[in-house]
Amino acid sequence: MPYDLKELAAISGQSGLYRLLKPARHGVLVESLDAKAARSLAPASNKVSLLSEIGIYSQDSDDTVPLTQVFDNIYQKYGASLPVTSKSPEAELTSFLAEVLPEYDRDRVYLSDIKKLVTWYGIVSQHLPYEEAAAEEAAPETTEQA
Repeated sequence: MPYDLKELAAISGQSGLYRLLKPARHGVLVESLDAKAARSLAPASNKVSLLSEIGIYSQDSDDTVPLTQVFDNIYQKYGASLPVTSKSPEAELTSFLAEVLPEYDRDRVYLSDIKKLVTWYGIVSQHLPYEEAAAEEAAPETTEQA
């Protein structure tokens, strides 16, 4: 995984992204991913969505592309800086997603989803290091035949 999204979450009713720190009696202790890095309690009444469990709908109706893979595609194409922002025109945002994920479902992925994706990528690329996929150099196994 290029970005480790296992501890990052979006919380309903709150803007931005959060790092999960530890469970608490009435919710989850989180730290905001911004300059303040403020710690707060996300109440159990709010929905906490882990980024590692979020996906983008693809044209195959039963399949979604994990957000980690989408972020990897974006990084491979653009690096840490994006050519669009969440305030870019609709045509630019849709063509941006079509470039990084050509098989996305244009009927089920809304403009607001693309804006959220761009915003989240900006936050994640600022606060997490990109880890290149480990090159697996497996030594070729030789089998002896008798």
